[in-house]
Amino acid sequence: MRARFRTRADAKTVPIIPIEKDVFDAWRADRPEAIRAWVDSTGFKAAPRSLSFLSGDNNALGSVLLGVESHDEFWAYADLPGRLPAGAYRIDARMDRAAATGAALGWALGCYAFDRYAAKSAGPVPSLVWPEGADRAHVRSAAEATTEVRDLINTPAGDMGPAELALAARKIADEGGARVTEIKGDALLRRGYPTIHAVGRASANAPRLIDLRWGRTGAPKVTLLGKGVCFDSGGLDIKPAQGMLRMKKDMGGAAHALGLARMIMSAKLGVRLRVLIPAVENSISGNALRPLDIVKTRSGITVEVGNTDAEGRLILCDALTEAETERPDLLVDFATLTGAARVALGAELPAYFCNNDALAEELSSAGEAVSDPLWRLPLWQPYRRMLDSKTADINNVSEGGMAGAITAALYLQEFVDRTTPWIHLDIMAWNPTARPGRPVGGEAQGMRALYALIERRFGRKKRRGRS
Repeated sequence: MRARFRTRADAKTVPIIPIEKDVFDAWRADRPEAIRAWVDSTGFKAAPRSLSFLSGDNNALGSVLLGVESHDEFWAYADLPGRLPAGAYRIDARMDRAAATGAALGWALGCYAFDRYAAKSAGPVPSLVWPEGADRAHVRSAAEATTEVRDLINTPAGDMGPAELALAARKIADEGGARVTEIKGDALLRRGYPTIHAVGRASANAPRLIDLRWGRTGAPKVTLLGKGVCFDSGGLDIKPAQGMLRMKKDMGGAAHALGLARMIMSAKLGVRLRVLIPAVENSISGNALRPLDIVKTRSGITVEVGNTDAEGRLILCDALTEAETERPDLLVDFATLTGAARVALGAELPAYFCNNDALAEELSSAGEAVSDPLWRLPLWQPYRRMLDSKTADINNVSEGGMAGAITAALYLQEFVDRTTPWIHLDIMAWNPTARPGRPVGGEAQGMRALYALIERRFGRKKRRGRS
């Protein structure tokens, strides 16, 4: 975590004073004439994200005025590390535990920079005194997990293929006390994962299924899946150059599953955790998967390949079948699955599907509470006919372009038991434009919402467990 925090303030610590626009006039009227004149000269009206710097003794920076919509506005504090001069700061406002934790986390996320390949790394960031009452352990955990997700997605595909993704999973497992196994290459066929092999066999970087396990036997079972397409050319249904440009992010689902696993293990939640990541490159060579090939999945369902660029659902279906062998109490998959979800909701609001109304309502509520919103789309069963195949049990795509996110989710649902509580997230995992605390590049979406849901449902365990 690049963010810097201090345990206490000193005489040089600069207060940050958050001011809501509707109380600004009252605040201003209560200030000395010199401060009123200075604030007026800067044009500060407490508009959200606006700043005004007030001088202190010896012309040093005395305080910073920050315009906010509310004192607990999560992202208002994420905007500050990149706009404040070096030094130590504290937030001069009364906040409850949730608001203090959110402010500290916002600050931490605002300190992120991906500079692995830069000749000159980003300069020092200002430091913040921990807001009173903040859950420091959660801030560190969430910030580190978000950094992990962003770094994995931002890393070029040449340095983040299936083998490198497996190494990243092992590193996270080692730190959390978990164990990891891999099934790779032709062993996928021998062990019964034909669709993972079919999608990834054309690459020199062998496909694999990464399997992470953690927690004590007998605890509620939480299984996470992450789409790990480390680069997506589209296969023989090749993408145009513009469509291929950001496809290093197509393993963003895997990054999210690993980031959430890190948070769960760090907090020692009372679950039996399993993470399944089918990791492949969707490449082109003489043995590449072809349009209208038929593949028999791990479940026995046969799939006609209507488009080789709809490969994510192919690798996930074998992983979902494996996940169901343990009858998890909660099954979640993350996937950068469809452009249709982006057309419907844009890049900032991830779509999710859920087969349980109460669970869906709980997830939406959790996302709102932690400023990590999601939007539910329907598993509209009448559209299942759009995936019918004349030569196999199911097609991996529909013939038309309508309802693409829904039909993709319906395809995945074919491999999920109807009694299993299941959430499917169709995420962008990328910021096309910068916002406070969210620079252009890889992004964690829905991860903190899922963590809040799992923590509410299953809580923390009393003792540490290792697989």
